[in-house]
Amino acid sequence: MKDRSGRERPGAEGVERVGDQAERQVEQPGRSRQRPMQRLGDLLPDAARRLGLDDELQLATAMRAWQRILDEHVPAAVGACRLAGISHGVVTIECDEPIVAQEVRLRAPELTAALRSAVRSPVRQLRVSSRHV
Repeated sequence: MKDRSGRERPGAEGVERVGDQAERQVEQPGRSRQRPMQRLGDLLPDAARRLGLDDELQLATAMRAWQRILDEHVPAAVGACRLAGISHGVVTIECDEPIVAQEVRLRAPELTAALRSAVRSPVRQLRVSSRHV
């Protein structure tokens, strides 16, 4: 910080002059008092719980996991079926074609186990429905 004559004042780093008499502390680069950085994905569950959106976040997480599981186990069904909801451990899957619904039903034990390990909510069974588009 410079004095009125334009010279640097000794010991004035980190202090900014405001008005004639008041001075306030200014944080120096590299000296921040911030908390350590955290991943956004680690913060979302707590924030969702506080906002009452825990169920919606769980459903979104399950939907994303379902697409990944489907891609790994039944690639032919990708884009033709989706996770529609979870209620009391029952996962509802909607398929566009009956043949896709039949394939998902045949692989239900394998898909249920994969989904159970991917999401926090308990998964007891898959309920598969077909809706012809």
